[in-house]
Amino acid sequence: MMYFMQYLTVVSVLLIALAGSAGCITTPATSPVPVVTQAPVIVPTTESKSVTVPASDFSLQLSDLPADYIIRDRSVMISPEVSQISRDLGWRQGYFVTFDRSGWIRNDQTRIHQAISIFALEDMNKVFTLEKEELLHGGDPLTVPGEIPFPTAGDQSIACRMNDKPAAGQVTYTVIFTKKNAFEQITMTGTSTDYEVLKDIVQKAAAKIR
Repeated sequence: MMYFMQYLTVVSVLLIALAGSAGCITTPATSPVPVVTQAPVIVPTTESKSVTVPASDFSLQLSDLPADYIIRDRSVMISPEVSQISRDLGWRQGYFVTFDRSGWIRNDQTRIHQAISIFALEDMNKVFTLEKEELLHGGDPLTVPGEIPFPTAGDQSIACRMNDKPAAGQVTYTVIFTKKNAFEQITMTGTSTDYEVLKDIVQKAAAKIR
């Protein structure tokens, strides 16, 4: 009987110990479910395909030209000053600026002229095609301009040179280009023309159209 009581005591102690040790067993922590955050959708800004400011905002400034040029004239264009081709194509508005070179040589006569016209966007291919045809074949048949290599300006462009125009010994460069719904014609003419200067100011003019 004494042995049985001791056996029960030992069993009880073992059960208590097991129960205590079971309470100390820690359940492994559950790994947190990662929260997936969706990156915000960036909607690109749609750039307008048509100009939204007056044509005068695209005109060349004195700071765009060599230091020896002055402004001779600048103004808005009115319908009688625009070619019949432009009026037929739905010309909307325009602006021009004329610069003269004030060199120290008395007989130096060099001029840069910029004319900007705004049309409907859907008409720009037609505008460029007809103006290009007029430039190459619409003038004096005895002084046909020659197309020259020139960096592309805007969406479409072409550059020409005429020697002995407007007078013997003088040169006239003409560049036309379109960008968005703007058409520009830039001419450099006179006794001290400079192809490199012309390239620079045409690129500056094209960059102003945004």
